[in-house]
Amino acid sequence: MDRAEAEVRLLDAAEELFYGRGIQAVGMDQVRAASGVSLKRLYQLYPSKSELLVACLERRDLRWRTRLAEYAESGPGGVERVLAVYDWLYEWFSEPDFRGCAFINSFGELGAVDPAVAVTVRAHKSAFHDYMAGLVAAAGESGQTVGPLVLLAEGAMTAAAISGSPEPARQARQGAAQLLAAR
Repeated sequence: MDRAEAEVRLLDAAEELFYGRGIQAVGMDQVRAASGVSLKRLYQLYPSKSELLVACLERRDLRWRTRLAEYAESGPGGVERVLAVYDWLYEWFSEPDFRGCAFINSFGELGAVDPAVAVTVRAHKSAFHDYMAGLVAAAGESGQTVGPLVLLAEGAMTAAAISGSPEPARQARQGAAQLLAAR
């Protein structure tokens, strides 16, 4: 197996295990077994669990932001595009394997003790904030709404994970609509 295939297999296995069971509950040997990649090769590619996790998060960030943008930008523009973010969140929260935001989960487990994880999570959250700011600006709305709109989305992620229901996305959408209508 070449390097690229080994990386994909390791990242696929690690992401599924870390997201499904929690990072600290999963050992590198479990990643090795699930991926079919030798332990020696795993450590050649990712010398530490932290490096493997950061690679998983970076790949997930790209996939997550791409899916969100494709969804939000496929509909009408203006305020509806901002509100489409919450519609997409509802769809994401409805997926059978949804266990919350992998970035929030990772920060909760390791953010205080692993600076690389903290930096990666903060970069993802900053990129989401910037994306929302772009949608708000394109809709001609006040930049002062960006922070509250992001907090509504972030709060919905946490509430959906804890409740096991996608409904927090609908509630956040309603709050976002009220906020934008009040401006």
